Amino acid sequence: MVAVTLVGAGRIGLPVAGHLVAAGHRVEVVDLREDRQVDVEAAGAHWSSSLTRLPADHVLVTVLPGSPELRELMLGPSGGSAPGALAQLAPGGSWIDLTSTAPGLAQDLAAAANERGVRYLDAAVGGGPQDARRGDLALYVGGEDSDVERLRPLLETFTDPTRIRHMGGHGAGYLTKLLINQLWFGQAVAVGEALLLGAQAGLATDRLADVLDTSPAGSDFVHTHLSSLLAGDYLPTFGLARVVEELDSLARLAESAGTPWSVSERVARVHRRALAHYGDVDGELLGVAWLEHLAGRRLGRSVGPDQSAVSSG
Repeated sequence: MVAVTLVGAGRIGLPVAGHLVAAGHRVEVVDLREDRQVDVEAAGAHWSSSLTRLPADHVLVTVLPGSPELRELMLGPSGGSAPGALAQLAPGGSWIDLTSTAPGLAQDLAAAANERGVRYLDAAVGGGPQDARRGDLALYVGGEDSDVERLRPLLETFTDPTRIRHMGGHGAGYLTKLLINQLWFGQAVAVGEALLLGAQAGLATDRLADVLDTSPAGSDFVHTHLSSLLAGDYLPTFGLARVVEELDSLARLAESAGTPWSVSERVARVHRRALAHYGDVDGELLGVAWLEHLAGRRLGRSVGPDQSAVSSG
């Protein structure tokens, strides 16, 4: 049995906590939102609204919305007005971060963890809440080989061993996840543009979608997620502001590395304009919704975001 403290009882964190409990571990879940207490305790975990000092035999697991929240939690507020959560971990302790965050932040986190004597893995998750509930998340892991192998049994409690991919040193997991997301968002925008042009020219959208699925232009997006778009579902499991945050962090990385980023920058621009139009609402496919708005027609068969069908939570 491992003593685990998990911070973040959200769409991914709560199912992960349930799997850890089911595997026989003692799990405490920390979240500022008191309305999560009932669900946490129903999953068999202990509830706390604050993080206390953790001994070296504990493992800290964090599942946060994005980079700003992760930086503030672990390193403390800007200006040094209070210590971060790393100060609560005893030397020799372990920390696994499942957050999708900016790769550059990993270097600051790794340096702070090393100074504290804490073993740290970035293990960004791929997949959504249903995958988390099934124990079928993908984990893109960055960190030392020895730490990956030592903590692998814990990771395997909430996903299939074949879904754990060690990508390299600190930050490699974060970068892998964001590059996958960038390509997925790019595919969504490209497919949306193609379908809108086809529809404007008189092609039946559902027939074109079927052809794309079995053509050289097929992709996981077309095969798995296009049907959601055509049903009017903009996938409200991830915030539009988070999409823009991820794309912008990659743009900064590409600029500093001096690598081409023109196509991806166009994808990011579409999502920035969608964010300006719709606001900070949930919907991974709202970039396509913005294209629909510009085209004056919707691909989906139900009420679209311009008719207030997107979630604001």
